[in-house]
Amino acid sequence: MPYFWTALLLLAKRMIKHTFLCISILIFSHELRAQKVIARQGHVAFFSYTSVENIKAENNQVLGIVDLQHGDIAVSMLMNAFIFEKALMREHFNESYVESDIFPKATFEGTIQDFDVNQQEDQTRIVKGNFSMHGVTKELEIKARIEHINENYIISGTFEAVVKDYEIKIPPLLAGNIAKTVSVNFRFECLPYED
Repeated sequence: MPYFWTALLLLAKRMIKHTFLCISILIFSHELRAQKVIARQGHVAFFSYTSVENIKAENNQVLGIVDLQHGDIAVSMLMNAFIFEKALMREHFNESYVESDIFPKATFEGTIQDFDVNQQEDQTRIVKGNFSMHGVTKELEIKARIEHINENYIISGTFEAVVKDYEIKIPPLLAGNIAKTVSVNFRFECLPYED
């Protein structure tokens, strides 16, 4: 009989340990999900100013995800999703400049420096990472504003992209129409990530 009680006690301890482990895994996985936010329709726009012609394009098909615990950020955008004022500009952009059939996406992977997930006030932080476009990857440091509203985050900012850094060839005839440096604006309204 004592063996029976010992076996029952061991079984009860294992069940308690197993139950505790299962609950811990569920809580931990929920916390991991809650620590990521995603923008499924982020906004990126660029502007090229010259005395000959201004070129502006906008893209609302940009995916961005942020790991709030570590401050890691990843962005992916389809190059052929940029909308221009003129259809001919869009055609030249996709076929001749960024060659979106060969290089369909631009990506950014980086880290928000000194990000404080617990801070309720707006934060201005430097985001360091690698921006890849047209088959070329460059390190960037971007100043970003981070707004924390309830469980949502809005990340916005501006940076300059030098056209020749990304091996984009501009025909000499059109060199006066396209700026050497293009201003890029972004805004991501990030919501809690759910599987």
